[in-house]
Amino acid sequence: MDPAELATDAAEIARLVECAKELIRTPGAIQSHGSLLAIDVETSTVVVASENAASWLGRTLDQPGSEALAEIVASGSYVDPVRLDWEGVESDAIVHRVDRLVVVEFEPAIAGHEYARTSVVSAIQRLSAITDIGELRRTATASIREITGFDRVTMYHFHSDGHGEIVAEDRHPDLEPYLGLHFPASDIPTQARELYASKLCRAIVSTTEPVIPLVSLGGDKRVLDLSNAELRSISPYHVAYMRNMGQASTVTWSILDHGRLIGMITCAHRTPRRLPVLMRRAIEVLAGQVGLQLSAMTEIAQLRHTIEIRERRAALLAPLYASDDIATALLGGVRTVLDLVPADGVLVSLAGETRSAGVVPPLDGVERALAIMGEGVFTTECVTAEHPELASLLPGVAGLLAVPLGADGSHLLFFRGEEAREVSWLGDPGAANRADQFSPRASFASWKQSVRDRCQPWGTLREEATELGSDLEDALKRRAEARLAELAMRDALTGLYNRRYLLQRLESSPPPGSDDTAMLFIDLDDFKLINDVHGHDVGDGVILEIARRLLANSRPQDIIVRLGGDEFVVLCDGVTRDRAQALAERLVRAISMPVLVGAIVVEITGSCGVVVAGDDSPRENLIEAADAAMYRAKRAGRNRVSS
Repeated sequence: MDPAELATDAAEIARLVECAKELIRTPGAIQSHGSLLAIDVETSTVVVASENAASWLGRTLDQPGSEALAEIVASGSYVDPVRLDWEGVESDAIVHRVDRLVVVEFEPAIAGHEYARTSVVSAIQRLSAITDIGELRRTATASIREITGFDRVTMYHFHSDGHGEIVAEDRHPDLEPYLGLHFPASDIPTQARELYASKLCRAIVSTTEPVIPLVSLGGDKRVLDLSNAELRSISPYHVAYMRNMGQASTVTWSILDHGRLIGMITCAHRTPRRLPVLMRRAIEVLAGQVGLQLSAMTEIAQLRHTIEIRERRAALLAPLYASDDIATALLGGVRTVLDLVPADGVLVSLAGETRSAGVVPPLDGVERALAIMGEGVFTTECVTAEHPELASLLPGVAGLLAVPLGADGSHLLFFRGEEAREVSWLGDPGAANRADQFSPRASFASWKQSVRDRCQPWGTLREEATELGSDLEDALKRRAEARLAELAMRDALTGLYNRRYLLQRLESSPPPGSDDTAMLFIDLDDFKLINDVHGHDVGDGVILEIARRLLANSRPQDIIVRLGGDEFVVLCDGVTRDRAQALAERLVRAISMPVLVGAIVVEITGSCGVVVAGDDSPRENLIEAADAAMYRAKRAGRNRVSS
């Protein structure tokens, strides 16, 4: 069973619905290794207590023997934890507020673990230097197991469909390995994940000890919310789950990405085991560090991928302006659309003309399939299961990604064949491995399921193909406009206007209502070194990125021109001198950001000259005046604006 199939499996959905009914925030009981009091802040009276501290019910904090508790409540700022003598036992008091109640939980202190805080700090320092996601996960799990002494430490990652995967593990040698195994979303249902996103640590000390009920002061019907309690009792479903896994105790820490639960670190032991509060808090900080690093690494990887894709797309589309054969430019050049959207085959349909590359189904079947699919982007990873009406029309196709190009029926279609693979599960998730539909799995031995008739997941390629289609549409429109105006008006590499267009524009009258015309003359500093050191392909990549940045940071009505080589002009009608200066400074800042071309990071800056017609420079002499201003910027130190 594939994770995507399991997420929509009827039995799995039923389990998630059943789990949602469980009152995990208000179970009315706590675990047996501690005790709990809830004090009404207005009356200073204990109104809720665990059954093993029921003698405190109704007691007010001004009574003898309540001094330590009164001091905690009176402070208003709760230190976590407070070490005190509780009922003759040295204990840690953990305090938090729920509505009008101050909740105090007591756990007997555990001696001999003071060193662990130093160990956690050392582990955080080691982790902070790691830049690889896999290494970070492995090191974190190994460090936590070394600090805690638990039998097994695992790190989970949650996929977009809700199911999880064990992505790192450190375990006792005689335990069965779980690394790489998947588990269904119902193992950690939605309401539990919401709780883990706010309460970052959860300790279950024993699955064999009975829970301790909470009792309330007579006549008080309030239900105590234990969402932030350390001692909150265990769900019966989860107790059965742990027992079936051979676990007697666990501690779990959440891994968050901007407040969203993306994973968890879980310690598990075969016998009851309890960590002191301060150690749990310290490892909570460690888990937070892991979450921050994972988020940063993921964002950096996504940024690099985005830059790479944009560069490839720009390189693919740039030649379209000078090409008479669009299909050949897309499919037959050094770079093709399959470099942007990997697939077994691609079909390009433009204005009734169809060309293909790779393995594609018969054209008549594709045309009939398009009529069935309708408008908009269409994606499937399993044609036979998700769209059986298309299967006979597209023989040999498991996955299809179709992107419309305009309103004339033009399309980009990508085809993928079957990729047979196996998914390894943490126990058979099916009914044969459960006592009933809502029971946890009886066995968690690795269980493999063959996946057939599916292609490799499209993932982010749907969005990237959509962006490609949008950019291709725009490129085709620009090309048509340029053809109508005259192809010589465009720069072949960047698609920007060229010198000829600029000269014609300057000879014409400015648009009505825009008396002032500003010209920004930009020259890249030491651009020749880039070509000399990295080659002209990298130089072209830099020029393309600079052109994109100029477009992105200018106004829609501004005219961006590549004069030639590394010289650009921005022509702005209807601007004041101050606004032209501000625009120039914004463009210089944008140019100065590092440019990534393939695996090469290029540092580049630009010098900009600004002149405004209507002051002391006639419109027809703007180029010479702006060029002179630009050279003043270079003489003043480069990477700056001069007027």
